[in-house]
Amino acid sequence: MLNVKEILTASLVLFAVIDIIGSLPVIISLRQKIGHIESGKASITAAVIMIAFLFLGEEILKLIGIDVNSFAVAGSFVILFLALEMILGISLFKNDAPATASIVPIAFPIIAGAGTMTSLLSLRAEFHVLNIIIAIVLNILLVYVILKSSKWIEKKLGKSGIDIIRKVFGVVLLAIAVKLFTSNIGALI
Repeated sequence: MLNVKEILTASLVLFAVIDIIGSLPVIISLRQKIGHIESGKASITAAVIMIAFLFLGEEILKLIGIDVNSFAVAGSFVILFLALEMILGISLFKNDAPATASIVPIAFPIIAGAGTMTSLLSLRAEFHVLNIIIAIVLNILLVYVILKSSKWIEKKLGKSGIDIIRKVFGVVLLAIAVKLFTSNIGALI
């Protein structure tokens, strides 16, 4: 059941895909536009979405006629585009300024987006569910701390520090996208 290696691996995969540190520039920008981000509300909502998808995701996909491999390949493209945004500093996705940023876009899709959902399904195929839930909780705790201290982090890192972190995690996300694509495309061909 409990396996420290599985928990660590799942935690690192989710950490890279959620990429809360790489999302700091977006979060800081949202906070500047809106004023306040409800860190607890965003974190709890993202955790509920992730755990629900862990248990119901595959059934929902079957219900609409999509297999896990197709979802994983589609998710790899979303992760690829996010990685390209981070590495190249371009904007592929339109970001409108919402009235509140706690649920949309922070909880979904920044924290619990398509890449996270795809990764959860992939992890579920390899690891025990309890270990994945622990990895989700560990990541959500980290997300909460980072959201709560985004103002402080912005002051400490500065613009260039945040840009460097964004590019490094962009490369990590790109590698995850390639791995997700290559490990699922064979089942579709």
